[in-house]
Amino acid sequence: MSLQEEIIARFGVKPEIDADREIRQRVDFLKEYTLKAGVSGVLIAISGGVDSAVATGLCKRATDELTAETGREFKTVGVFQPYGEQADIEDSYAVAEALGLQYKIETNIEDAVNEIALEAEFGLKSIGIHQHLSRGGKGNVKARTRMVLQYALAFDLNLLVVGTDHASEAITGFFTKYGDGAVDITPLASLNKRQVRQLAAKLGVPSAVITKAPTAGLWDGQTDEGELGITYDDNSDYLEGKSISDEAREKLERQYLKTEHKRSPIPGI
Repeated sequence: MSLQEEIIARFGVKPEIDADREIRQRVDFLKEYTLKAGVSGVLIAISGGVDSAVATGLCKRATDELTAETGREFKTVGVFQPYGEQADIEDSYAVAEALGLQYKIETNIEDAVNEIALEAEFGLKSIGIHQHLSRGGKGNVKARTRMVLQYALAFDLNLLVVGTDHASEAITGFFTKYGDGAVDITPLASLNKRQVRQLAAKLGVPSAVITKAPTAGLWDGQTDEGELGITYDDNSDYLEGKSISDEAREKLERQYLKTEHKRSPIPGI
């Protein structure tokens, strides 16, 4: 088995999908687990990108159906988490509006992140290292702070925290282990980026959100493709079993092998 075949089997990506069928299966998955967990619904952070928009659409359908079927309310709560001023936050609210989301919370993480960064810098200074947190280090603090807030809200509202992780992110390790990767359920897990966009079109996600450049919002101007040097077209082609250029394949496989520790369970002895 080639490494490409091994990766595809590991993440369960299909070479092609029926978007309507995938939506139905994933909504049913969310409903079943929500009932099994004994919670009152789900919480999803809406970044303004296509991944969180699709996850929100699936969640909204699942909780609406559960409410209709059980006679008691199940909620989908959307959380907006800017760091100071978020240039594209209107996209987050446009997603919520398009999908008919009733419950919306905005939590600005700037003060919390800056306080954590300051404490970390004091810690570094105490061992003779006089520097600010690196750009990447502070980006990770942003990701983890967002998750702390999501779990704070979800605990008191008795909700599951929904993740937006999918195969195109998993293959590159493009998430913070047990930071933005620590969630209760991942309804997009076996989809690649292209397939996420296919579901988006069916769910009524605004077209501007579907086509925008993906970013984790870790710093100004950051984009996934720019940071990794790998296009999502090549990424999706690879996960669908197609041939891509040797350069793109080598870069993608090198990134996969380098980031294995992010996908593996916490080791022990």
